[in-house]
Formats: sequence, structure tokens, C-alpha cells
Amino acid sequence: MRVTVRVPATSANLGPGFDCFGLALDLCNEVTVDTSGPAGITWEGEGAQHLPVDGSDLIGRVMAAVAGRMSLPIAPLARRARNLIPLASGLGSSAAATIAGVVVTSALLDLGIHEDPTSVFAIAAEIEGHPDNVAAAAFGGFTIALPDGAVRRLDPHPDLRPAVVVPDFGTTTAAARAVLPDPVSRAAAVANVAHAALAVEALTRDPALLFAALVDRLHEDARLAAIPDVAEVIGELRRAHVPVCVSGAGPSLLAFERDDRPPLTLEAIGAPSSWRILRPGVRPKGFHVEIDGDGPAG
Repeated sequence: MRVTVRVPATSANLGPGFDCFGLALDLCNEVTVDTSGPAGITWEGEGAQHLPVDGSDLIGRVMAAVAGRMSLPIAPLARRARNLIPLASGLGSSAAATIAGVVVTSALLDLGIHEDPTSVFAIAAEIEGHPDNVAAAAFGGFTIALPDGAVRRLDPHPDLRPAVVVPDFGTTTAAARAVLPDPVSRAAAVANVAHAALAVEALTRDPALLFAALVDRLHEDARLAAIPDVAEVIGELRRAHVPVCVSGAGPSLLAFERDDRPPLTLEAIGAPSSWRILRPGVRPKGFHVEIDGDGPAG
């Protein structure tokens, strides 16, 4: 039996939508497991030289956790992964790994979870600890994750042209959360409510509003203070009137290009030449799974 799952990169928060908003990007990690091949783990692409091959990676841990919930074993198998999502860059690599682990295990053990994105989301969000990235990775498009566990998926405007500025260093969600203020002022909360409402309109109906909408008062300033090189670049982008926000926990930046302006370049935005600009497009669908072979694997 062979199972292949593709899971998209995601950008969370989108400025004022802290821990709520997510956007799926057309940049996917692919994981294939094969019960008929020799057992072992191989990696290609982003982070391949650093990821463990003993099953202690996030995909392996999630697979073990999901199987353990059902008191079902997973026999040793061949697992191959091709990573296109930069690691520790605020582009949902951990959410992609978590969803891949849930989907692969469900398909191998014939649990049926992989047939229902809502079930995949619920389990992945519980494991991940926050729902914004996994919602977009599960459902695709633009998602709003509510505190009660519900998700609303909306169609992004077809003219959205995301450009992701990826620094040559990473960070962790835990480290990025550690610098956040608690509590926040009423003025900051009100500002975010207003801009989040505007961001929904901008992302789904009127991208011309993006520059005004992507304003945050809850998390971005604190995170940018810890990464001054990124703060300088986002300042340069905003001075050029480019809609931009911190992607997830950072350090990547999510900008939106326009047809009437030249494409962004590292030189123009004052970024080091070792950084990258990715233009993945928006992905309307979430994860995709393909299954070859008969019956579950025990």
C-alpha cells in the first residue's frame, strides 16, 4: 500500500487576524509512505540535511500519536518526503507536517479521518496547539478559525499576488510568542477588530484595501523588535506603499504585488542577497491524498 499526501504552505495572522486568519499558498510538501518498500526515512528539499531519519521528526511523532489513540500499531515502512516549505520561517511547515502525519496514518489504518477535512483539522489543531495554519492547510483558500473550533473558509480574490520574503534564518513559534505583551490595551484590541474586518473585505473582494487593512497592534511590533533586520525591510516595503505583514510567527514577510508596479527585488527592498522572494500563488484547496493498494496497513 502506498499513500501520498501533499500539504500546502500557509501564512497565518495576516496582520490583524492574530491566531485566527490563514491563507493557503501553492507551495506544497509531499510525503509518501509505502508498506511494500524497505523501511526507512528519506528527505529531499528544504531542511533535508538536518531532519532526523529515526522517526523522531514531527511527522513520525504525529503518526505514532494518532495510531496510539486508536491502540493500533504501525508496522515499519518506507517514508519519503519532499519539502518545498522553508522550515521555521512562518510558513506553516509544522502545520503541514502535522496534517501529513494525521492523513497518512488515517489512510494506512483505514480510519476514515483523511476523507473529512473537518476531522483532519480538529485533530491537527489539537496537536499543533493553535488553529490558524492548520485551518488553511486543511481547507485551502482564506480561513477564519474561531475559538470554539469552528472554521469559516472564504474564496480569496483571484487578483491576490503573494510574494513571500524569506530571510536566511529561522525562528520558532514558541520563541516568537514569548515576546508578546500580555495583556493588551483596549485601544489595541479595538484597532485590530476594525482592521481585521477590513482585511476580510480586502482579501476576498477588494485587494486595493490591503495596505490599509494589514495593520496590527497585538503582535507584530513585539516580534519585529526581536528581528531588526526584518523590521528594516518591512519598513522599506511600507514606505513604498506595498501591503505587507509578518507571516505567522516570522521571520518571513508576506507582501502583495500589483500589476501596475514592478516585481519586488531584494535590492529594492533593502534585503540581503542571501534572502529569497517566493511567489507561490494562492492555493484554493487544502491537503490532497492519493492511495494505491488494497486494505489498511497494520
